[in-house]
Amino acid sequence: MSQVFIGDKEYFKGIGKIPFEGKGSDNPLAFKFYDENKKVLGKTMKDHLRFGIAYWHSFCADGGDPFGNSTLIHPWAQADGLDKAKNKADAAFEFISKLGAPYYCFHDADASPEGASLSEYESNMQTVTKMLKERQDATGIKLLWNTANLFSNPRYMNGASTNPDFQVLAYGAAQVKACLEANVVLGGEGYTFWGGREGYMSLFNTNMKREKDHLAQFLIAARDYGRKIGFKGKFYIEPKPMEPTKHQYDYDAETVINFIKSNGLENDFACNIEANHATLAGHSFEHDVQLSAEYGLLGSVDANRGDMQKGWDTDQFPNSVYETTEVMRIILGMGGFKTGGLNFDARIRRNSTDMEDLFVAHIGGMDTFALGLEMAAKIQEDGKMDKMKAERYSSFDSGKGKDYEAGKLSLEDLTKLAHENGEPATISGKQEYFENLVNQTIFG
Repeated sequence: MSQVFIGDKEYFKGIGKIPFEGKGSDNPLAFKFYDENKKVLGKTMKDHLRFGIAYWHSFCADGGDPFGNSTLIHPWAQADGLDKAKNKADAAFEFISKLGAPYYCFHDADASPEGASLSEYESNMQTVTKMLKERQDATGIKLLWNTANLFSNPRYMNGASTNPDFQVLAYGAAQVKACLEANVVLGGEGYTFWGGREGYMSLFNTNMKREKDHLAQFLIAARDYGRKIGFKGKFYIEPKPMEPTKHQYDYDAETVINFIKSNGLENDFACNIEANHATLAGHSFEHDVQLSAEYGLLGSVDANRGDMQKGWDTDQFPNSVYETTEVMRIILGMGGFKTGGLNFDARIRRNSTDMEDLFVAHIGGMDTFALGLEMAAKIQEDGKMDKMKAERYSSFDSGKGKDYEAGKLSLEDLTKLAHENGEPATISGKQEYFENLVNQTIFG
């Protein structure tokens, strides 16, 4: 990455390029564990982790919540229209280049003013796309993925692609078309769909099958147009069970994987897994990551966490090395990211009001994943856990077990074998030993 980007004014004054100082440093504005050039399993940390910065949380979120007004007064937001968009782009690329992250992600509404009509929206998007391209060229920062905001505007109160009004669906399609065109100009490596309102609030007025069929057709149309204009990356679907709807059609990784496969989309679509969304669905972060990886459908990851005592999407920065070790172990196990990366879909807390807090939060998240990467690499190199897991399933590796996996045994065959073999032996799953091995790696 090239030098730090400064636009017409410097927004994060007094903060330069964030250095790596190692774990002995007590400088809050320095990396302790993330050394982007350090080689882990033959690849640099930067290439393994592929960190992205979320435009919406970092440069749009103002600290407001349902119970209180804004607490974060962003200097780049003290303007309107395209002037505000330019200021925000300057602040974003200054921050990302100082932090040293290689990627960013954005919704159209984060970066570009909507305007008073669809034509004005399209014109604004084209203007802002040029702004972003200029800053990408100046810094070497890349677009990990972008997406259309099809949930905030009142027109989408009943969804976009699943809206019962066809005119709303068509308007949403126009937004996606404009966003895909921006993606191609910006060289985006992926494109994401998050169905914030693609679901229902009440079954009394909902035809679920029809809505899900419309969603599939919408994704197919987007895929076809993207390929037509030269988009070569993956399309991502980001699961979430609810909030803002009562039930969203992209409930969890299992639901999305089944949806992708049942509609023949597996060659073009994959999952973008978010930690806080997985836990809201009653799963662990690593559950949805592993499920997606095992089906070859892990595209990208939104790195954050929730609060165990709160039942909503808090979007906090990751701070558990145990969790990041588990996730990176899965990602390394699939050979690393083939597409996508780790996007910090996380926001600083309402009471973190200093300009430097945005850096401190991201530094902590990046260090946490860097530690997780190193621990996961040690576990993989040691090989003990992988060997133990393989041994649990060894009865399927030969003989009748192998025949069963190959589909060669009937229910009658299985019953005969059960009579011949008698009561099976009790074989321990060694769960605590597996857990202790992870702890020994992290804290040993």
